[in-house]
Amino acid sequence: MDIYDKISELYDKRRQIQLGGGDDRIDKQHEKGKWTARERIEYLLDEETFIELNPFIEHRHDDFGMNGKQAPGEGVVTGFGKINGRPVYLFAQDFTVFGGALGEMHAKKIAAVMDLAVKNGTPFIGLNDSGGARIQEGVSSLDGYGQVFYRNSIYSGVIPQISVIMGPCAGGAVYSPAITDFVIMVEKTSQMFITGPKVIETVTGEKISSEDLGGAHIHNTLSGNAHIKAEDEAAALDAVRNLVGYLPSNSKEKPPLAEVQEGEDLRPNLADKVPFDSIRPYDVRKVIEEVADDHSFFEIHKDFAKNIVVGFARLKGQTVGLVANQPKYMAGGLDINSSDKAARFIRFCDSFNIPLITFEDVTGFFPGIKQEHGGIIRHGAKILYAYSEATVPKLTVITRKAYGGAYVALNSKSIGADLVFAWPNAEIAVMGPEGAANIIFAKEIAESDKPEETRHEKINEYRERFANPYVAAGLGMVDDVIDPRETRVKLIQALDMLKDKHEERPYKKHGNIPL
Repeated sequence: MDIYDKISELYDKRRQIQLGGGDDRIDKQHEKGKWTARERIEYLLDEETFIELNPFIEHRHDDFGMNGKQAPGEGVVTGFGKINGRPVYLFAQDFTVFGGALGEMHAKKIAAVMDLAVKNGTPFIGLNDSGGARIQEGVSSLDGYGQVFYRNSIYSGVIPQISVIMGPCAGGAVYSPAITDFVIMVEKTSQMFITGPKVIETVTGEKISSEDLGGAHIHNTLSGNAHIKAEDEAAALDAVRNLVGYLPSNSKEKPPLAEVQEGEDLRPNLADKVPFDSIRPYDVRKVIEEVADDHSFFEIHKDFAKNIVVGFARLKGQTVGLVANQPKYMAGGLDINSSDKAARFIRFCDSFNIPLITFEDVTGFFPGIKQEHGGIIRHGAKILYAYSEATVPKLTVITRKAYGGAYVALNSKSIGADLVFAWPNAEIAVMGPEGAANIIFAKEIAESDKPEETRHEKINEYRERFANPYVAAGLGMVDDVIDPRETRVKLIQALDMLKDKHEERPYKKHGNIPL
């Protein structure tokens, strides 16, 4: 035997590892409408940029029939490559090997590549497709999960972490994606749940399918555990590539600049996008589309808590995070879920140096016994906390209404907004003119010969005297009242002014956000 025989042996071993669980299991994966771990990596990364790490790691357990059982690659592929020329680190669980179940060495591979991602300051991506813990390895598999959870937690806010659910993700496995920044799920082939349908039926008697319990639709609409829903695996991986393009590689960098669009920044159509009547609904996305660079809005959590819209966009090529009330749903009022949704997004943007722009048209916090008993005080406080602690450039545009505590919560000057603009039709007040007039002028209305006519007069009087942007502007709570058509221009100018913003906070280990 010579060196060339050894080289041949090396390539034979690599081929065996690359086959994973073998042709039959690969065929079964394809029959389910799923790709293999390596096919997913090949599609996600730039061509011929993937470098695999630790391919020869193997399990070391002999109990419960594990003795002599082969697990090529230990059920997970790890390594690094590039997306649009920028480096990323990743893992992809291989369902063809032990159903992608996580064991001690499987976890060691993931932990090792996560550590490298942080050392090199690059985003980390997890492609999840696993039956859960490798029960045959006992507590070693649980310790493996802990190793991953710990890194998800301490690396949070250091590098962007993205999870893609491309198959089952059950039991303790779900907590790793839950700690990461973004979770993307594939319709019909991916599920997340703590306890599976069979166990639920045994314990509670409730019958439910895996899809109805923890499918992509459920987590994108009801639970809010997922941020993006994709119709197939290609769309999910396309979303990852798109998302990474908005983000810096780590918390010490600023987001990448895209090509600057030429053209007129004055947007005449903006004046007609928001109805003058303060109670008429409209789609705030149409405002966003007019203000942002063409086709640059990338919405996050689109189907969850629809009364608020969050996502990334670009202004003159610069990434910004957008938070906007959505009058199309619940009149744009804030409730428990929308508070959580906005606060989480705000904190992500602040972690990664992404300026925040808020489009405000809010009636207040949503009233009701269910909201109060569900903890709207605690949840609403998250928005206040998130905006207050954020040190990135923070801009607010009041397009129509800004009432009560919700006005304060949505990036007002009092909690740290750098600049607040208001459109000339904006109503900024403790409460809406209708409610305020009924309270302030209750006696006059009651004693009037024509109470309804008097009520309307008092509503108009209140609106003229108090519910307009000039009172707030006169007190310095609004920096400028602007022509709606100049909104994009003003925001671009403000971002340029704030590009070198630096703001310190008092020293502390960390704050205690109301969770």
